[in-house]
Amino acid sequence: MTGPADSSEGAGAGGRRLRLLAVTACPTGIAHTYMAAEKLAQAAEALGHRIRVETQGAIGAENVLTAREIAESDGVIVAADKDVDLGRFDGKRVLVVGVAEGIHHPERLIEGVLSAPVHRTGGGAGGTGGFPTGQGAGAGAGATVHRAVYRALMNGVSYMIPFVVTGGLLIAVSLALGGRAGPHGLVIPPDSFWDHVHRIGEIGFALMLPVLSGYIAYALADRPALVPGMVGGWLANDGALYGSRSGAGFLGAIATGFLAGWLVLGIKRVAVPRFLRPIMPIIVIPVVATSVLGLFFVYALGGPISWVFDHLTDWLAGLTGAGVAVLGVLLGLMITFDMGGPVNKTAFLFGAGLVSQSPEVMGMCAAAIPVPPLGQGLATLLRRGMFRAQEREAGLAALVMGFFGLTEGAIPFAAARPARVIPANMLGGAVAGAIAGLAAVTDRVPHGGPVVAVLGAVGGVPMFFVAVAMGTVVTALATVTLMTLGRAPAPTPAPADVAASPSYDGGEVLGGRLTGRTVRPRLGARHKEAAIRELAGLLAEGGGVVDGDGLVAALLDREALGGTGVGDAVAIPHARTDAVVAPAVAFARSAEGIDWGSADGAPARLLFAVAVPEGAADEHLRILASLSRRLMDPEFRQRLTAAPDTPAILRVLSEIR
Repeated sequence: MTGPADSSEGAGAGGRRLRLLAVTACPTGIAHTYMAAEKLAQAAEALGHRIRVETQGAIGAENVLTAREIAESDGVIVAADKDVDLGRFDGKRVLVVGVAEGIHHPERLIEGVLSAPVHRTGGGAGGTGGFPTGQGAGAGAGATVHRAVYRALMNGVSYMIPFVVTGGLLIAVSLALGGRAGPHGLVIPPDSFWDHVHRIGEIGFALMLPVLSGYIAYALADRPALVPGMVGGWLANDGALYGSRSGAGFLGAIATGFLAGWLVLGIKRVAVPRFLRPIMPIIVIPVVATSVLGLFFVYALGGPISWVFDHLTDWLAGLTGAGVAVLGVLLGLMITFDMGGPVNKTAFLFGAGLVSQSPEVMGMCAAAIPVPPLGQGLATLLRRGMFRAQEREAGLAALVMGFFGLTEGAIPFAAARPARVIPANMLGGAVAGAIAGLAAVTDRVPHGGPVVAVLGAVGGVPMFFVAVAMGTVVTALATVTLMTLGRAPAPTPAPADVAASPSYDGGEVLGGRLTGRTVRPRLGARHKEAAIRELAGLLAEGGGVVDGDGLVAALLDREALGGTGVGDAVAIPHARTDAVVAPAVAFARSAEGIDWGSADGAPARLLFAVAVPEGAADEHLRILASLSRRLMDPEFRQRLTAAPDTPAILRVLSEIR
C-alpha cells in the first residue's frame, strides 16, 4: 500500500474498497481510449472499488487527475499504447499495460495493481506487473505526405476565411453606401466615414494572404514557423520589393507557407549546443527562417514573377486585333485563374489601360471579375451537403463580394480545392468574357461586377447581366460536377432490404451526420474489404463524398495501420480524408458477422463507418468518442441488434450524444 484506502465490508477481494486511478491512451484509434476507460470503470464498480480515469485521446486530455487524487490513491493503471508521463505518479504503484488489456482484462488489472512496482522518477515503473505492454496499432506510422500537405493547407484556409469575409464585406458595404463611379473606378470621398470603413476592410484583405501562409507553416512546423510564414505571405501579397505590380497572389502565399514550414522543420533537425536550445524556437529559428525565405523570395522568385507579368501584358497587347470572342475568352480565363495574382492583374491592368479608347476590353474583364465568387457562392446553395458549415457561410459572403466585383471572395474555395475550383472558375470566366465581347459590352471605369452596371458605368447592361449570370451558372455547375466526379456509387440493396432501406429519413443522429439514408439493416458483404466498400457507398448516400475510390482507399489504409474491430461484435472503420467535404457516419448490421480481427475474436455484426475531411480532426474525435462510449453498454448493443427496421434503428441510435 502506498496511500490511504477506504474500508468497506465485502468490497473487493480482500474486503477493502480501493481508490484507484487510471490513464488510457492510444495513438490512432481513439475508440480504444474511451472503451478502455469505460471497461475499467465498469469493472471497478462491479468489484466494489472507486476509480477515476483520465483519457488522453488526440483531442486532448480529459478528466485530468489532480495532485490530491494522486496523493490519496492506492494505485494507478496506465493502459496506453503511447508515451504517458509517469513523473506525477512518483511513489505510487503504477501498472503499465497496453490499451487492449484495459478493454479485455480490466478485472485482472484492478486485482493486480496493488502488486505493481512503485514508480520512481528517473527509474521507470519498474516493470509492467506481469502484463505485456501493448504496441499501438499505428504507432510510428506517420501520415502520408499527401495528407500532411492537405491538412496544412486546410489549416491555413480555415484561419484565412474570417479575414476574407470581414475585409470583403466591409469593402463591399463602403462601396455600396459611399461609392460612386469615377474616371478611375469606384471612388469614395477621401476622409469620409465610408472611406475609413473601406480602409479598415482593406487591412483585413491585406492580412488575408499572410494569415493563409502563416498558418500553413504553423500546421507543418508549429509556432516557430508562424513568423516566416506570415512574412512570406506578405511578400506574396505585395510585389514592391521585387518589381511586380501584382505580387504572387494566393498561389504564391500557399507556396511561401509550405516553404516556411519545411524550412523550419529542416532547421529544427540541426544539432546545436545545449546553451542555444532555449532560444532556438523564439529567436534563432524565426529570424533565420524569415531571413532565408524572404531573401529567397525577393531574389530568386521575384524576378520570374515580374517577367511573367510583363510578358503577359505584351502578349495581350498583341491580341487586340483578334476576334472579340477569342479575346473575351482569354481575358476571362486570366481574370479567374489566380484571383488577384499576376495573371489576374495582367488582364485587369490591360483592360484598365484601354478604358478610354477601347472600353469593350474592360467590359469583358468586368463581366468575368465577379464570376468566381458568385459561382462558388451559388455552388454552396445548390449542394449544401458537399460543403462544410464554414464554407457555406463563406459562400454567402462570396455572393455579396461578387456583386461588388471582389474576385478574392472565391479564394478560400480555390485554396481548399485548387484542382476542382480553379478550372470551374476559368470555365465560367471564359463564358462571361466571350458573351460580353460578342455583345460589345463596355465599361468606362476600371472595376467589375454588377455594381458598376448599377452605378451607370456599363454600356449594354442587359447583355452584361446575361454574361455574368451565364458565367456564374457555368462555374457553379462545373464546381459541383468536379466535386462529384469519383463519388462512390450507392450500392444496390438486396430485395429483402428494400422495404426498410434508406428512403426513410425521419430522424438524425450525431447532429445530422447519420440519417436514414446512411443506415442499412442488413449488409450484403461477407468479407472485410467488401464490407468497407459497401459502407463507403452508404456514406455517399448522405452526401459530401466527392471521391468514392479515395474514400475506400482511406478506410483501407486506416485498417492497414491497425484493425478497427473494437470487440463485442462492433467495428468502427474510420478515416480523415479529402475524399469527403463534410463529416458523415453510416451504420449497417451483418447477420452472419464479419471477421474484423478484433482482439476478442468476435465477428463484427454492428458496423459504423465514419469519414470526415482532413481538417476536421476534432469533429472526427468527438464522433468516435460518442460512439465508443455508448457502445460500451451491452443493453444498447442488444437493442440495436434487435431493432427490426431503419426507423427502429434510428430511434436506438438517437441515444448517442
